[in-house]
Amino acid sequence: MTDIQTHTAAPLQRTSLIRRVASASAIGTAAEYYDFFAYGTAAVLFFGPLFFPSSDPLISTLAAFATYAVGFLARPLGGMVFGHIGDKVGRKKALVITILLVGLGTFCIGLLPTYAQIGIWAPLLLIAIRIIQGFGVGGEQAGAVLMTAEYAEPRRRGFFASWVQIGAPAGFLLPLALFALLNATLTPADMQAWGWRIPFLLSAVLVVVGMFIRLRIDESPVFAKIRATKAAESRPLKEVVRDYPGLVCYGVLAKLIEACAFGMFTVIVLAWGKANQLDASLLMETMIVAVVLEIIAIPLMGHLSDRFGRRRIYFLGALLLTLTIIPWFMLLQTGNGWLTQLAMIVALTLGHSMCYAPQAAWFPELFPTHIRCSGIALIWQVGSLIGGGILGLTAVKILQMSGGHYRGLAAYMILLGLLSLIGILRLPETAPARRQKEYQDWQQH
Repeated sequence: MTDIQTHTAAPLQRTSLIRRVASASAIGTAAEYYDFFAYGTAAVLFFGPLFFPSSDPLISTLAAFATYAVGFLARPLGGMVFGHIGDKVGRKKALVITILLVGLGTFCIGLLPTYAQIGIWAPLLLIAIRIIQGFGVGGEQAGAVLMTAEYAEPRRRGFFASWVQIGAPAGFLLPLALFALLNATLTPADMQAWGWRIPFLLSAVLVVVGMFIRLRIDESPVFAKIRATKAAESRPLKEVVRDYPGLVCYGVLAKLIEACAFGMFTVIVLAWGKANQLDASLLMETMIVAVVLEIIAIPLMGHLSDRFGRRRIYFLGALLLTLTIIPWFMLLQTGNGWLTQLAMIVALTLGHSMCYAPQAAWFPELFPTHIRCSGIALIWQVGSLIGGGILGLTAVKILQMSGGHYRGLAAYMILLGLLSLIGILRLPETAPARRQKEYQDWQQH
């Protein structure tokens, strides 16, 4: 595999630059993921009767979740298109377009009339917006992590690239905290009438900040170099599929458990809790604590991936998630605050961060420079569709078939966990420190 080249500025200037790039990428990612988690929360709590009215509340929730999954269906296409743009036109240009697509869509959801006001046009407009947003998010993560990874020093790439990953939990935390605050201050009638719109409308602030910061950073120095040598005049997506099918397939498998886990622990659990009459406020409060701690844990796990290897940290996280999913549901079923908090911390703060942090450096390091954006996007978005999108589409139906029991959801996650463990073991280690040590060990023997 080809090592990512680094910027040639003086050490202090380079450190300052990479921090600025990482911060810009993280804030932009937070702005884009804000939408998916705002919609996921609203789908459970409000959107069923507002956009998909039915005499059966479960059917309404199922329809709302199906629309949530529609966003995932559009993500692979967005990943392919913006991966191509990132490899051919520039990482920065792709990132600016994606943040506009998702940000404007989120704001528009806050303005949408409901089914009671315009009938069937309400859910149709919601679905259209979700498709546009999914298309935009599909190109976001690959470009954001790649921009940071290509600026970072190889031996600290895991640490600095993992800062981009903070954007996803931050993007989740903001709408969840807003919904929790609004639920505590407004009556249920007010929340149903207009309060749910506030988190979507406030997303405009985050988008403006993200756009401002992203426009101030320069194009990736690595991309600038390949443009100068006309190396970008290739067909990146075709080359990825033709020359690296094994990396793509195993990368998609590795992605499955992480994509499933975050959706399960932050969105699907609300639907499961609702079906089992669990306290939604308790679930959201414990999520907030665990996600805040994950924001701290992610750069730590990125650092550990530099020292001990991307594959080792990722594998331990996937194993932890797979082995603890049934105990996680059992602890939540107790309704005990401390046990619920413990379960959330083990799952989100530890398990998810151990998978999520190494991705930002590991996936870019798998591919050569001129096709890297397309390769990452393909792994990320196909894995997200299978791991998170299908679960979002079927979760409520699984609960309906099992009478609200967790067995179906747990079985789905265990299956994906086993597939991910296989994929992780089949991918090569790319962390420079570990690769050097493995080469030295090989020479000695």
